[in-house]
Amino acid sequence: MAFVKSNDLQAFLVVAQEQSFTKAAARLGVTPSALSHSMRLLEERLGIRLLARTTRNVSPTQAGERLMHSIGPHFAAIGASIEALGELRDTPTGTLRISCTDDSIEMIIRPRLAGFLAAYPDITLEFYVDYGFTNVVEQRFDAGIRLGEALSKDMIAVRVGPDWRLVVVASPAYFDAHPKPKKPADITRHRCINIRHRPNGSIYAWEFEDKGKEFSVRGEGPLVFNSMTNVINAALDGLGLAYVPEPLVTEHLAAGRLVAVLDKWCVPFAGYHLYYPNRRQPSPAFSALVAWLRQRT
Repeated sequence: MAFVKSNDLQAFLVVAQEQSFTKAAARLGVTPSALSHSMRLLEERLGIRLLARTTRNVSPTQAGERLMHSIGPHFAAIGASIEALGELRDTPTGTLRISCTDDSIEMIIRPRLAGFLAAYPDITLEFYVDYGFTNVVEQRFDAGIRLGEALSKDMIAVRVGPDWRLVVVASPAYFDAHPKPKKPADITRHRCINIRHRPNGSIYAWEFEDKGKEFSVRGEGPLVFNSMTNVINAALDGLGLAYVPEPLVTEHLAAGRLVAVLDKWCVPFAGYHLYYPNRRQPSPAFSALVAWLRQRT
């Protein structure tokens, strides 16, 4: 039987997950060429092709998929056991990787961040902004933050914020040049600043409710972002109507920099939740983060 180093198997897992030698090499701290060479040697030792390579990407073959699903849980268990050793320390330590959106950072994380870092100086928090509903298990995140209505049923979900709503806003300068919409259908006659959550996804339709009945309206406009921060900035610059989280524009509304319209059609929905896979042994660092967020909902 061929002798295979555990480091090579772990490297294979990273390549299979990233489907890119460049990204995998960055995670592992090696060069892409060295990593590619290591994978070829691994395939030679095993006598089977594990990775299908093209000029643009790399993906596991059928054998590679089988190996990945076979050994992946074992490496995950080893990692969890090592993290659990932190319980022997006086202070939780380690790095936590969180998938989230920029608006959830502003509304949920940023107001609490200084206090958490002061209480747990040995914990490093790594936030990855993504509107694409990342699979936290496949992408090796510790957790994600999403709205309650967007959560998978197989995840543990912890509420970390109150209900809130999206509101239609524009600057006073924009409304000086355009009449205010009186009903949701009127936004089709306005310049709308839109958001597309995923590169291959559709532009988000603005959702409203009338007498308990939900409906959506799709407005057109010259600007599409994948970041709510940029949508708000464009509205402040007078470039059109925007549909944005109310907590992020409260100060702008109070100061008169933005004006809200269609208020009665904008209703609250389930707020943000921290979601994560079922763990037998959550690390002390992760347990500390969950507890910190829960006590401030």
